[in-house]
Amino acid sequence: MERVRTDVLVVGGGTGATAAALTAARRGASVILASEGPWLGGMLTSAGVCAPDGNELLAFQTGIWGEFLRALERRQPGGLDHGWVSFFAYEPAVGAAIFADWVAAEPRLQWWPNCACGAVLRTGDRVIGAQLVQADGRGIEVEAAIVLDGTELGEVLALGEIPHRWGWDWEPAWQEPSAPTAPSDLTDRYPVQAPTWVVYLQDFGPGAIAPIIEPPDNYDPSVFEGAWDGYGPEDFLTYGRIAGDRFMLNWPRRGNDYATDLNRLVQSPGDRAACDREALAHSQGFAHFIQSQLGRRYGLAVDLFPAVPGAPSPGGAFALHPYYRESRRLRGIETVLETDLLPVAGGFAAPLPRDRTTGRSSAIAIGNYANDHHYPGWDLPLAPKSRRWGGRWTGTPFGLPYGCLVPEAIDGLLVCEKNISVSHMANGVTRLQPTVCNLGQAAGMAAALCIERRCQPRDLPVALLQDALLNDPIAPAAIAPCYDLTRDRPDWQRWQRYYTTYPDAYPASGNTPIAPQTLQNIRPIPHDRPLRGTLKRPDPDTYRFQISGPHDLMGQTFSLVTLDPAIAQQLQQRPAGPIAVWGAINRAGRWLRVEHLA
Repeated sequence: MERVRTDVLVVGGGTGATAAALTAARRGASVILASEGPWLGGMLTSAGVCAPDGNELLAFQTGIWGEFLRALERRQPGGLDHGWVSFFAYEPAVGAAIFADWVAAEPRLQWWPNCACGAVLRTGDRVIGAQLVQADGRGIEVEAAIVLDGTELGEVLALGEIPHRWGWDWEPAWQEPSAPTAPSDLTDRYPVQAPTWVVYLQDFGPGAIAPIIEPPDNYDPSVFEGAWDGYGPEDFLTYGRIAGDRFMLNWPRRGNDYATDLNRLVQSPGDRAACDREALAHSQGFAHFIQSQLGRRYGLAVDLFPAVPGAPSPGGAFALHPYYRESRRLRGIETVLETDLLPVAGGFAAPLPRDRTTGRSSAIAIGNYANDHHYPGWDLPLAPKSRRWGGRWTGTPFGLPYGCLVPEAIDGLLVCEKNISVSHMANGVTRLQPTVCNLGQAAGMAAALCIERRCQPRDLPVALLQDALLNDPIAPAAIAPCYDLTRDRPDWQRWQRYYTTYPDAYPASGNTPIAPQTLQNIRPIPHDRPLRGTLKRPDPDTYRFQISGPHDLMGQTFSLVTLDPAIAQQLQQRPAGPIAVWGAINRAGRWLRVEHLA
């Protein structure tokens, strides 16, 4: 068997794995990135979830996540304002090309696509590498100083016999407010959150006759009846609309979430493959049901995903693999709980995690998503974690500690995907693509710093990692989330360092204590003409805009929303009456994303 040596080995090609490999290589480490498929990006690309949630506010668009959004804005034809579930809707291949180009630009990074992990190499309590199997069956033994598990289901944890968790944690264990007190028929039925095999439909236009979407074996239409009740067909379809009148199907209500015997995902490879095939068939059945109900102007989208020989996905309209919402979860130095992520009473942000030894914040990544769990047919009651901001609902922010990336007792390993050390309940918050991207950047930076210092991850000073993330020359990453602290503010790094050093000073409001008049929109006013109309304020946090100027939407009313804290402040202070706005109209969401006011 061929043997090679590298500083850092990243196993998996998902969102966190890609961010980790890029960051470690940019820092100067030699990196091998071994992905199971032909695309990088995981949830953001090959799993087809190309309308991502979370970290959408401008202040939270930092690090590689923010770098990715800026690249999408430049490279996605037709822009990103198409669906109503996200502000960023794009073609999967565009996202995959961005990651591929970034990886190709790093001379110290080798990407090995279509490469599976066959075994994990250990010496006592230290991981020292892995045996990889390439598409042609050739085996390669890779020795590495640091190995990162960036797989979708925590495969390195299993193969390396690294202590980990799977499934539910009960309320008596950690007193999490949303955790069930004991097992039940429902928790037995749903050991983890349901995955989804994403598929895309396409609107071929009035009068068009799209090819028939064949139903799978054992098709049962009653499973999907009522899928768009309360929404209507148009709102249902435009939920995840992308450019070219194509629609992402990642629908939780009597849709294509799949949850039959999910323990198979962590049993034998054959069991996992069987579960995946059933999830794929379930999505095919959902697509057939929609076509049978709404007509053959709708058919499977074409040419969105490549066909991979030997893979279960046929490509085309079907993602390359399922969107797994939950993984094996590391038993780490620290375990993040639901209570660590909820806003303080009367506030809008969670306290920053703290290093018990130094008293400093131990945060190395940020997120702001609401708690979101998927169990078909069961709405699990969850502690509230959302607020009105900028004319819409958003999740409240939190920081994640370095210790959730580091095993309790195993050296040579870091995790960088949904496999971090969190409870089952907390996973519903931390699993989202932007947060995982931030975690991957932190893990990759930590790995590179361990190489520089010749130390183990558990011995790496967190302050050193935080400083490196804040000073990343390409993609500086926030580690203290503040609604009003955007990356372009000249005091951005000062406040980041201040709250990291003095976490008790971090405000429950989630805002820095600046005078209101100092919060300014410093982006230039666009050259195009504004939309004119009337602002209406049915309540203090809702902004309606009736268009009066010459426009094909004249007389119609849209919500005004914003991601910019300066604009959010201006909307709060603006009385009802005439107004001129610049921004992007989203017809699916019936909102106008405001970038400037006059």
